[in-house]
Parts: sequence; structure tokens; C-alpha cells
Amino acid sequence: MLNEVADGVWVRQSEWVWSNAVVVRGDDGLILVDPGIDGSDLDELADDVDRLGIPVIAGFSTHPHWDHLLWHSRYGDVPRYATAGCAQVAGEARERAQAMAAESASGIPLDLIGLLTPLPADGGPIPGELIEHEAHATGHAAILLADRGVLIAGDMLSDVLIPLLDARRHNQLTAYETALDQLDEAARHATVLIPGHGSIANGPEVSSRFAADRTYINALREGQDPPDPRLAQDWLSGPHQSNLNQARHSPE
Repeated sequence: MLNEVADGVWVRQSEWVWSNAVVVRGDDGLILVDPGIDGSDLDELADDVDRLGIPVIAGFSTHPHWDHLLWHSRYGDVPRYATAGCAQVAGEARERAQAMAAESASGIPLDLIGLLTPLPADGGPIPGELIEHEAHATGHAAILLADRGVLIAGDMLSDVLIPLLDARRHNQLTAYETALDQLDEAARHATVLIPGHGSIANGPEVSSRFAADRTYINALREGQDPPDPRLAQDWLSGPHQSNLNQARHSPE
């Protein structure tokens, strides 16, 4: 079920890694940000959107990981936007994303995965300000809706996921620190933070998310194993070890 977290901004959370699909009302209709995850989620999101009685005019993918590249025919044959970097990577890795989706969830329309168009320079129908950075994935972007006090953060600033460095690219510690600085500046205009996974942060909780991620990244930078409560989840031990390995071999 959609939950309205600010004026014209709704969130629906999937059970799969607490993934958040975001619905934003624009001037001419709705923009679906990172809809997911499995087929039943996509279908139920379509039901929720139908009940709003507002047409879907576009989609937006915050970054090119498979769970952020999904779509359903019920949303319509409308443009699905992303940054130029994200759109390029999504196109190149489309078959891999389809295979990962098929392995990880059920009922996903695989033929609709990763069909993205670079967002035009004027932002097209996407309301607010785009904050593009290179942490976690190529062409990763957040959306700041300053007039509504909302920051849609993509796969950053989660209360359930640690910062996840891209193991295939160098200098991810610096990229992550830079991204946090960019998002922190944007968050001065937001009282609601929507991460790609996990609970929504409100008010003082927003700054706590930044503090948690900075503490984790700083520990990696100093060669330490950070005492982060999110690591109590056993399945994060692998990604955490990957982060440690990258930090230890970083030339920075």
C-alpha cells in the first residue's frame, strides 16, 4: 500500500530487502522512481497508482542495479529516465540484470528491464533537482524535492544497509565521501529522506543517517573494522568484507 510521506510523494515498501518504490506527482502526472520488486509488488503498485486517478507520465531509475531497473506494462509505455551514465551501463548490462532478476525474484517482466533514456538537460518531467554522483554505482542520482522537503536518495543513507562500495571501480572511498557531501548539502532543504532500502527518515533522523554512513566510511579509511549495528545481519558480511578489501588496497 502506498504511504504518503509528503505532499504528492508516496512510498510503497517491498519485503525484498525493504525496497522502496516512490511515486512523485509532477506537473502533468506521476513519475515512478525505482518501482519493484517482484511481480506481485509491481502489480500491487499498479493497483495503488490506479486508485490515485493520476496518469503515469514517466519512470526514473536512480542507478543501474537490476532491482532499480524494473517496469510493468500497466504503468504504460512512457519514457523511463536515468542519468546518461546510468542509462549507458543499464543498456550494456541488460542481459545480466535480467538473469539476476530471474534468480532473485518471481513474476518480473524481464523484457522491460533496463530500457532507459538519458534524462534531458532541462530535467524533462522530473520535478526538483537531480544530484548525480559516482558512489555505489555509475551514474547514481538522488532527487531533491525542495518545495516538499523530500530527498529521494537511491541506494544511500539506509538504516538497514551499510554503504556498499562498487568493487569494480577504484577510488570508491573518495566517491562515497564526495557523494555524502553532495547529499548532505541537499538535505539542508529536506525533512524527509527516502532511501532505496529501509525505513524513511524524518526530521532529526536524517542527520543520523549521514552520521552513521560517515562513521562507517571513516573507519574503512582508517583501516578499522567499524562497529556498525547494521552488520548484525549475517548476509552483509560478504559485502562488508568486500568494502574492507577495497579500502585496504586503495591507493588513496
